[in-house]
Parts: sequence; C-alpha cells; structure tokens
Amino acid sequence: MTWHIGIDEAGYGPNLGPLVVGATAWQVGGEGNKAVDLYDQLGSLVTLKPTEERLAIADSKLLYKPRGGLQWLEQAVLTGLAAAQGNAPTSWQQLWDATLADSAGHRHDLPWYAGYDCELPIDADAGEVFAVQNKFQVACDEADLKLVDLRARAVFPREFNDLTTRYVTKGAALSHISIGLVKDVVDTLTSKLQPLTPFFISFDKHGGRNRYAELLQHHFPDQEIETLLESRPASRYRWGPAEARVEVCFRTKGEAELPTALASMTAKYHRELAMRAFNAYWAAQIPGLKATAGYPQDAKRFKAEIDVVQKKLKIADCNLWRNR
Repeated sequence: MTWHIGIDEAGYGPNLGPLVVGATAWQVGGEGNKAVDLYDQLGSLVTLKPTEERLAIADSKLLYKPRGGLQWLEQAVLTGLAAAQGNAPTSWQQLWDATLADSAGHRHDLPWYAGYDCELPIDADAGEVFAVQNKFQVACDEADLKLVDLRARAVFPREFNDLTTRYVTKGAALSHISIGLVKDVVDTLTSKLQPLTPFFISFDKHGGRNRYAELLQHHFPDQEIETLLESRPASRYRWGPAEARVEVCFRTKGEAELPTALASMTAKYHRELAMRAFNAYWAAQIPGLKATAGYPQDAKRFKAEIDVVQKKLKIADCNLWRNR
C-alpha cells in the first residue's frame, strides 16, 4: 500500500480575496511501493475534458472560466468530499467546515462572510452530481483506490500580509503555507498507520523557486532531508526508511498528476465561492457595482469605487487588501 498526496493553490496573484491551498490524499492498495498514475487507475471514469458521462479532473484553469460557471469544479470537489467523508456538503458553510479551510474561523470576522451562506451545488445539477459520486466510488473500488482526505487552507488578507512580511516574499509565504498543510495531512495519516507505508507527495512548483530543502526541513525538523534533484522542471527530495519512504516532488505543470489536479480544483472552488460572497456584499452596499475577480488592475478599480463606503463602514485596509 502507498499514499499519494497532491497540493496546489488558487488566488496567488490577486489583491482581493483569499489565497487558497488545496490538498488531496489517496490510499493506493496492492503490494507495490512505487508511485502509480491515478489517471490510468481511474481511466474508466475520469477524464481531462468535461463530458456528460465521465468525471473531469484536471488543472482548474482548464475547467473553470469566469463565464463558464462552477459546474465542473462542483462535480469533482463534491464527489471527492462524498468519497472521503461519506456525504457531500450542501451549503457554503458546510463546505468550509468539511475541508477545514478556515479552522480558526477568521471568515466570521469579515463582514462579507459573517452570516453568509448559500446552497450547494450552485451550477451543477444535484442529481447528476449524486450519480457521479456513485460511479466514482465503484471506479475507486475496482482500482483498489480510496480518496481518504480532501482539504483546503484559506489565507485571508490580514494573515496573508502578516506572512509575506514574516517570510519576506509572497512566494516563500506560499511555500510555508503549502508545506504546512501537507505536514498536517501526513501527521493525520501517520497517526493512524501501523506499520508506516511509503508516501508520494506532489506539488505544483511555487513560481520560479527551485530549492525547497530548507523549507521541508523547517516543517519536518526530525527528518534528514535528502536532495535528489533541483532544476527548473522539477525538484525532488526524500526521507525516511525504505519501507516508509517519503518522496516529494515540486514540478512544473504539477496538475498533470490527478491528486494535484483535484487539489487545484478544490482550491479554485473555495476561492471562487469566497469571491461570490465578497462581491455580493459590496453589491448590496453599492448598487450597480461591477464585480471583481480581485486581480491587480481591476482590484484597483474596485477599491477606488468602494473607498467612500469602506471608510463609512470603518473597514480597515488590512482586512480587505493584500499588499503583494
């Protein structure tokens, strides 16, 4: 048996809204101790492109467009949560609780999230999602796979600004957040395992960074991190005994691996839902206000248009605006 974990983010570039990191953990049965391609294992159901009969799991940038709706993100993320937890969340608040995306409850301190809720799914048909969930469970059983954990970690503007100040760059902040999330997932899994089994962990690379050994050592201080490769296409590391080896890869286009692709979709789904709540709040304050996705040029336009009302409501910039 082996474990496959994938991690990716959404919302790294914007000035408004949260950065969200997603993670998925899969148990792969059998006697082998090598990494396997989960796309091959689930080829009977999972596809890279949306169809009516199959479940699309791919890089969120390929499956979500602003005017295309949330259907494909919802199908995959809600199906994954149903597989991992037995039931899929049926509301915005339930989703955030189910994935532990905001375990500290910071969203409740922000006026655009406090008291906000909506039913899920929004764009996908609930009946079709339920049908896909059943097919997914059958496909996993046939492939001797199990999706055990699906999580997210949301970083709202105040914390984001604090972390970028602490770690100097937002790239370093992203790396610490992502590796910290993996540490939580690994600790949860290993606390239940006896004996331990190999882990294969895949990240999408963090910007132009090629060196991650010190970051890994920071989060796994009791391990002796071995560097296998550090290059532009991929950086690889490992630690632990042969029978319980942990292998970590940071690679460009990491979403080519299924666990990372579903992590990408999980992060994007949380991010887009958070922006829906954010835009709904400000539209109620300023009728006719054009919604924003939060990216730099349009974020400046949006902030200028809400400036008077923001001051009237005494909303501090640190709770609204990401400095980097």
